[in-house]
Amino acid sequence: MARREVIVVGISGGVDSAVAALQLTRAGFDVQGLHMTNWEDGDAYCTAADDYQAARRVCAELDIPLHRANFSVAYREQVFAEFLAGYQAGHTPNPDVLCNRHIKFGTFLEHARRLGAERIATGHYARIDARGPVRLLKAADPGKDQTYFLHAVPGEALRQALFPLGDLTKRQVRSIAAEAGLPNHQRPDSTGICFIGERPFREFLGRHLQQEPGPIVDTQGRELGRHQGLAFYTLGQRGGLGIGGLSGGAAAPWYVAAKRPADRSLVVVQGRGHPLLWSTEMTTGPASWIDAVPPGIASPAGWRCHVRLRHRHEPGAATISSASDGSLRVRFERPQWAITPGQYAVFYDGDACLGGAVIMSAHSVSAAQSSVA
Repeated sequence: MARREVIVVGISGGVDSAVAALQLTRAGFDVQGLHMTNWEDGDAYCTAADDYQAARRVCAELDIPLHRANFSVAYREQVFAEFLAGYQAGHTPNPDVLCNRHIKFGTFLEHARRLGAERIATGHYARIDARGPVRLLKAADPGKDQTYFLHAVPGEALRQALFPLGDLTKRQVRSIAAEAGLPNHQRPDSTGICFIGERPFREFLGRHLQQEPGPIVDTQGRELGRHQGLAFYTLGQRGGLGIGGLSGGAAAPWYVAAKRPADRSLVVVQGRGHPLLWSTEMTTGPASWIDAVPPGIASPAGWRCHVRLRHRHEPGAATISSASDGSLRVRFERPQWAITPGQYAVFYDGDACLGGAVIMSAHSVSAAQSSVA
């Protein structure tokens, strides 16, 4: 009998990773599960114990071995430390991108190889084409596509990975799980940042960052209220400001438009269509490319592609050009709303996700252009 290829699947306890393992088992691979702990916290919001028990039940039902590993030290050093540094600098970082790059397709991959894995698999909604230069492609289910979070994973790591759910919709995944009798087929999806879970976000940040209150001001410099610290707010934020309308002014809602670290001011504007909330141009740091750098980036005319600014954001058409220091200048064909430093700009050519870069700054449009709202 021919030896079967060993695939180690990341088993989180959720339905997606369970069905990924099921599909690979049915395909004839030698499947093993690996449950990783990335965050240890003894409070009521930590679900690590419940997640592990759910993973155990899934692997027992599938009759596959389950390994367990604790990567919390690596996570704090490679993901959480950068997350805190970003917020301290007034940015809004995305730790899930770093977790995929450094932990799930870094530390996890190395551990799986030591267990004898020839490849790894996860429950991500994305597709990989490894015929020739590796390509990361959007998932069949546009509402679940996770290429935004995977854009910084190196191509050589993606070549060693499988995404069994890439051609499935979420509805199909739950149906497969129910028909197979998997014990977690109705388990709710996890939401929120990976290590924070369902806990109040501001409360969590307050445990790790120093609170530095300051004024909430409008564009005329009038103080409308007080904030608890610039780190606790993000551009485009509407709720949680604690301010109402000005006497005799418009009743439109207020949005965070800018942060001024020099005097700790939080600048707010009224109405989603305010020009300070819309930008046609931005700069990023150096990009991470899954394969080769697109050759057009170095040309005077730049390189045309589509850019996604947030998960589920509809990618906007743009022209990208590079600077001598490796940073990128991105010019959009249409104004984009609430471009946020610290988040990622992810670049697409059709269904292919080519890579991305951290947003450093954005340039607001003129008042005449704000009519797109």
